[in-house]
Amino acid sequence: MKSQDVADRYGYPRYVANQAYYSLVGRDYEWELMPLGLDQGVGAVVWSPLGWGRLTGKLKRGQPLPEKSRLHKTADMGPPVPDEYLFRVLDAIGEVAAETGKTVPQIALNWLLQRPTVATVLIGARNEEQLRQNLGAVGWNLSAEQMAKLDAASAVRPAYPYWHQEGFAERNPAPV
Repeated sequence: MKSQDVADRYGYPRYVANQAYYSLVGRDYEWELMPLGLDQGVGAVVWSPLGWGRLTGKLKRGQPLPEKSRLHKTADMGPPVPDEYLFRVLDAIGEVAAETGKTVPQIALNWLLQRPTVATVLIGARNEEQLRQNLGAVGWNLSAEQMAKLDAASAVRPAYPYWHQEGFAERNPAPV
């Protein structure tokens, strides 16, 4: 917001996009950056849309990480995701994937592409197969019920002051 103010004050071009971490297992973006984006017309270029590799469909409850997972080396470097929360979200994604005939990553990416302010997602496909699968997330939309199911499964209690502001929705409407 300070950058937007400086741009307005001195006649500089305004920011129209920001690069942000956002996924079904990383929704902190919704607390400040999404409302700012809505208010100021700033779109999100989402990095790690598959939650640091956690939403690829390779992780299964009660099973070890697959041998060919980057998470062996990178899990501690990424944003923390408690296991129970992760598997609650993965269970919901799995249900929606079964309903739609789509894959876990396609569901996760499609959810993001339907969110306010999201302009695009940066995908990190390791090979052509992963790229083709990720590209299958476009050209269709999840239903309102499916979006609500994923929203509910991935909801977390916001930090203060955001949880407090939820009680004043008429003055602080939620962006989604």
